[in-house]
Amino acid sequence: RQRGGERNSVGFQRTGLTDTTRSDCIFRLILFRIFRNFAAGMVALLFPYLILKTLHWRPIGLGFVYTAAAIGTGICALGIGILADVWGRKATFLMSSLLLPVSILMIVLSSNTWVIFIAAIIGGFSGTGSLAGGGIGGAIQPIQSAVVSDISPSDKRTHTFSLLAFTGGISAACGMALTRFFSIEHGFMVALVFSLLATIPVLGLKLESPRGTLKKIKSKVVIGKFSLTGIFNGMSQGMVNPFMIPFFVLVYHMPKERMATWGFVAGVVAAVTLLFAPTLERRMGFVKTIAVTRGAGAVLLVLFPFVRVLPFSIFVYLASRALRVVGVPVQQTALTDRVQGDEYGRSLAINQVARLVASAAGSAMSGLFFNADILAAPFLIYGAITSFNIGLYVRFFSNEPK
Repeated sequence: RQRGGERNSVGFQRTGLTDTTRSDCIFRLILFRIFRNFAAGMVALLFPYLILKTLHWRPIGLGFVYTAAAIGTGICALGIGILADVWGRKATFLMSSLLLPVSILMIVLSSNTWVIFIAAIIGGFSGTGSLAGGGIGGAIQPIQSAVVSDISPSDKRTHTFSLLAFTGGISAACGMALTRFFSIEHGFMVALVFSLLATIPVLGLKLESPRGTLKKIKSKVVIGKFSLTGIFNGMSQGMVNPFMIPFFVLVYHMPKERMATWGFVAGVVAAVTLLFAPTLERRMGFVKTIAVTRGAGAVLLVLFPFVRVLPFSIFVYLASRALRVVGVPVQQTALTDRVQGDEYGRSLAINQVARLVASAAGSAMSGLFFNADILAAPFLIYGAITSFNIGLYVRFFSNEPK
């Protein structure tokens, strides 16, 4: 059986992209991720403090915003994924890159409840993670991944995904750390500047990617499998990821400056871990990489709400984040290896919308549990869902080539 990545590496040569052009595109994508993730890192830490401390909303209000933002991100991602295939990569990329600065500008200009709510939807302030795509500004993830898949042969794709996620992760960590020097209001202003700077490298991208049509998708079986696992992955992430920082705020009353430091450390640890993704893929393959990393993370998160000792909680915060993201580049490669080149955008978008809608449901439930002070329930549910989902990965993909 010929793998999709081998077909697509031929497609890469057909587009006429030279090695110089390919390197230039990757460099521009790195710059884009650095500036954008810096802004996203600042927003990731500032937003829950804005809601819980400045505006004095209850946790259920934060959960409701996260839920709406996840759904909004999923809908936007689906539209962007379709446009990426039928309209073209560059125009879609440029248009979607403006969503984050627009949303931050709305926060800067107004503290009105409805303005914040709409801004969170546009900007994807869902708290579901942004190291490897998704999360704040996450609607752009399908077009980013489609571009990477266009310009990278299959055997180099995981490395490219990991490199971009690493640089973006370090930048997001630095953004989190920088928030300690600014008030919440001024921090959003700085984030706005960096989100606007991110659009500049996009202008120079030279992309000649294939365009598809809105006719029948040929890779629907593969997309269905990844979407089903994405649903359970999103549900579990929505249960815990948006509420990790609020957990420290509510349980340990951790000030913003100290949380910013630990957010920086967590971002660096997770980003460095991403560099091991290609090695894990070579040694263990797609399925085992997902099973080992996410299984270990599930064990830690089940223990997290019960062992309320600050050093242990910080360790779990650092380790679980790293274990969650390290498998993402491997999963992105596995998906793009199995679909047609002119279906990258739609396949990635459908997978993301499945994950984010489920994440929205998870965030809503978790918000209710936190509001009722039942803090352990989301983490226990996370462990159960993740275990079941690992079983789906084994069933769907264990008999395929690594």
